[in-house]
Amino acid sequence: MDAWVRFSAQSQARERLCRAAQYACSLLGHALQKHGASPELQKQIRQLEGHLSLGRKLLRLGNSADALESAKRAVHLSDVVLRFCITVSHLNRALYFACDNVLWAGKSGLAPRVDQEKWAQRSFRYYLFSLIMNLSRDAYEIRLLMEQESSACSRRLKGSGGGVPGGIETGGAGSPGTPGGSLPQVALKLRLRVLLLARVLRGHPPLLLDVVRNACDLFIPLDKLGLWHCGPGIVGFCGLVSSILSILTLICPWLRLKP
Repeated sequence: MDAWVRFSAQSQARERLCRAAQYACSLLGHALQKHGASPELQKQIRQLEGHLSLGRKLLRLGNSADALESAKRAVHLSDVVLRFCITVSHLNRALYFACDNVLWAGKSGLAPRVDQEKWAQRSFRYYLFSLIMNLSRDAYEIRLLMEQESSACSRRLKGSGGGVPGGIETGGAGSPGTPGGSLPQVALKLRLRVLLLARVLRGHPPLLLDVVRNACDLFIPLDKLGLWHCGPGIVGFCGLVSSILSILTLICPWLRLKP
């Protein structure tokens, strides 16, 4: 209960709840349309989704300043790759939130002459580039952890005199020097890399959650920009999953990827 009280006291938490409800409405609307629900019910769901979207934009007023502050902190990171990826991601998020604020002004009637389509396209472009930077950062951290895990396994194997990790033998028909041994050797190496990747992600839940969340979010701007037409069902499902994961990182701060 204490964790929920702390969670509900955060404005960011309320925005995430609205986001989850918005994409749940998108997914529900797609399901109702597919199963032939009444047009009136479908209209009500779309209106609710629109109200939730507008409410989220109101809750995000001022988030550009927070993103800029995060970018200023990321500039001082010692790792060059992390510094670049995180700083550029936060800068793009700041521009995304700025465009989102303009859209809110247009939709709320404060600035009726705003070209909403143009500003929506701009905001999704900044959002897409921010997600690309986030996924690049995730890939970099995965590579570092895989190298560390591989080195640790090699040291353990040298100390114990064992064979290939996981009990996979390299001898027999797939060993080098035998006919047709090249393809099994490549398959073995690929299998070992996959096992190492699974071990790294299983041992680092914050990184795993960040990868899944960013990968789910990626479908949203791709669909909105027309780069990959996913459909409202997939967009709604991916948005709902990423929202639930974001809520989880707020309830359990140790699941948030740092820095």
